[in-house]
Amino acid sequence: MYLMKHACIVSFTAAALLAPAGLADAQKPATPPLTAVPDVDLGRYMGTWHEIARLPFKYQADCVGDVTATYSLRDDGNVTVVNRCRMKDGTVNEAKGLAKRASKDGPASKLKVRFAPAWLSFIPAVWGDYWVLVLAPDYSHVAVGEPGRKYLWILSREPSMDEATLQAVLDQVKANGYDVTGLIRSQAPPAAK
Repeated sequence: MYLMKHACIVSFTAAALLAPAGLADAQKPATPPLTAVPDVDLGRYMGTWHEIARLPFKYQADCVGDVTATYSLRDDGNVTVVNRCRMKDGTVNEAKGLAKRASKDGPASKLKVRFAPAWLSFIPAVWGDYWVLVLAPDYSHVAVGEPGRKYLWILSREPSMDEATLQAVLDQVKANGYDVTGLIRSQAPPAAK
């Protein structure tokens, strides 16, 4: 009886302390699902993109500039991905991967990408979401993210982007529920003399 009485008191106290937190969460507006562009013409999307800005990403922690992503369409409809960046010590780091549609008949604006070895492809955890959130009509710039809104990349066909265009892209991703306060701006290569 003694244990039961104290268990009830502890349970009641915990419920009383946690209830306000639950009510506060219930009063917060739910974040709407992330919206990708309706579709992407993969043929036009292929080629080299320069990173303009990103949210922190642990695999890029040592990248200091000259960040690019190069995409090549394969005969099977999948995409070869080659990411490069200049490291703190001046060397270039390269990661090769593969992208595929997130669902077989889904839009090309929602892809899955992996950089793990091919023999691990059967493990769902090696695939990350790659959603095209903003895409210029002329395919000159893009914003790429994922449903959890933890990662974001703003890419351009050119090594730099004017401030007005960058702000317009940021406004669109913010409207899609992203917090961009931790945004890291990438360093472009020095201009040729």
